[in-house]
Amino acid sequence: MADNRQTGVSVWGRIADYIFGRNSLIGIASLMLLVISGYATWSGMADFIIGVSTSPSAAHGREIVGGLSVSNEILVIAVVVALTFLMWLALRETFGYKRLLGERLITFPLYLFLALWSIGFGYGFWWSLIAGEEATRTSLAALQEDARDAGNAVAARLDAVKSQLDNVVAWSDSQMMREESSGGSCGTSSGAGRGPLYNARRSVRDSVASLRDGIQRSWLEPVQADIQLLQQSAASLTGETVEARQREFETRASQVRSRAKNIAARSNELGQSTAAEMRALAGAVDVSPGKAGFSCYDPTLAQRLRQAADQAAAPAELKLRAAVFTEGPAGVANAIKNLWANIGAYAGSLVEYVASGGKVAATRTTGGEPITGRDLIALLATLGIDLGLFALTALNPPATPPARHMPTPALIRQIRQAMSTAIARIPGGDADKNLEWVRRHFIHHNKASYFIIPNLYSCNPDDEDEAARALAMNQLAGVFDDLDLIRWPRRKPWWKPFGRGELDRLKAEEELLSDTDLTDIRKKHIERLEKQGIDVSDPQSKSFKDARPLRNHGLFSKAERALTIAGWSEGARRDIEIFRVVDQEGLTPLLMVLNEPLDDDVAAEHTPPAVT
Repeated sequence: MADNRQTGVSVWGRIADYIFGRNSLIGIASLMLLVISGYATWSGMADFIIGVSTSPSAAHGREIVGGLSVSNEILVIAVVVALTFLMWLALRETFGYKRLLGERLITFPLYLFLALWSIGFGYGFWWSLIAGEEATRTSLAALQEDARDAGNAVAARLDAVKSQLDNVVAWSDSQMMREESSGGSCGTSSGAGRGPLYNARRSVRDSVASLRDGIQRSWLEPVQADIQLLQQSAASLTGETVEARQREFETRASQVRSRAKNIAARSNELGQSTAAEMRALAGAVDVSPGKAGFSCYDPTLAQRLRQAADQAAAPAELKLRAAVFTEGPAGVANAIKNLWANIGAYAGSLVEYVASGGKVAATRTTGGEPITGRDLIALLATLGIDLGLFALTALNPPATPPARHMPTPALIRQIRQAMSTAIARIPGGDADKNLEWVRRHFIHHNKASYFIIPNLYSCNPDDEDEAARALAMNQLAGVFDDLDLIRWPRRKPWWKPFGRGELDRLKAEEELLSDTDLTDIRKKHIERLEKQGIDVSDPQSKSFKDARPLRNHGLFSKAERALTIAGWSEGARRDIEIFRVVDQEGLTPLLMVLNEPLDDDVAAEHTPPAVT
């Protein structure tokens, strides 16, 4: 009964761990992030296609073979699901258990590419939610501000022209009074009074005053009225739907832009005509006495009129920022294009934003637009999803190694035939014993397996059995090498002038002291016991106390001991040949065949006939 209760608790405990355990929670969290990432990517990609499309029929679909058609909506969903799944799969394969380095070098760049793709379109979705409406208002307000600034600049220039004309009128009045009181103001001798030169002075004064009044009525007052209209227009939109708000936005932006252009065009047109009149008047008062057309010579007045004409003729320059509607598909499309066009600026601003604790850096895009805090928050939102997937996969990678391709039957058959041929040539014993004897020539050392045989020349020539065994093993090694199952230790790479080859490193291991020798550890322990007055005169402690440190026993020591176990003579053990067993996709087909008994048919096929 107690066992049943204990079993019941264990089962419920397993159920609770399955539901609320670490792996399950990480899996659920990863699934949630994948759903959010996929939805954000789909929304951004769909809106981007709609936002940049210029044909209304582009949203309906695409015709395929047989008259069937697939809507763009379905196509985008299929593409996003496939690529999101591929991104997640590439990430899992990057951190998976026992994946080859070459596989990781393929899957990780693939994940980075798909992650950038997901971040790009996901950014458009998050930016539209976080900053789209505010950016629309800011864009319209910036256009209105530019238009008002342009109008104010035109008005200021008109005021300057009017002020200069006031000075010209004042100068003309003073010279007219001088001509009336004392004469001589027109560059020639004349007496006081209201004679012909006085009348010429008055005509000039009336012409300049008429120009000034005309500027006031037909130039300055209309511009001021247009500027007031620009100042009264609101930047907020009242449409309930995205389409209605976009139509209202475009209408207002068009009105603001057209009013600003009207102000500039009217200013330029009136400025040119007014400048022409002032230059004509300046030419009339610049005729010297005695020349044709002389009426009243006043070079100072002519100079001032020409200066006023140059100022009036200067064209008004409009610098209006582009007003962009950033809500809905159009806003998503603009956000994605801005991100890809300014990826470096956004990345730098994001680093500064995080490092400064949320302070927005004064960074601008290539188009001159500032990168605001909302832009960076939207980028953080989409980055957070992909970073979350990255972290969860790194914390809980797939623990199952991938299924590798097994060696082909032809390769296994070749290995068996080669081994059975060599075993049949070994004197004495049956096939199974000889197979076990062949297995003794394989050892493992430092994450690799090796095939060890004695040098054929070093075998005892007086022992025919050993000579036959050595020849059989030498020929077996040749067959294994032809099948690319073993290889000779590599030499020193040519690009590493100060490095060592594989064989040199294996030799150097034999010259070191053993890292796993217990001699020093036991000696220190014995010395500590002796200081405490404890008797350590037992034979085992005495042997450790008198022992010398062991040298390191590397591959060559193991190889020598393996050949000893296999029964080779001392001369054969002194000169050995070492081959590294080659892996094929993480498998060693040679060792797989050695772990199974030879097929009786294959062994019989290569058994030499009895000699009678």
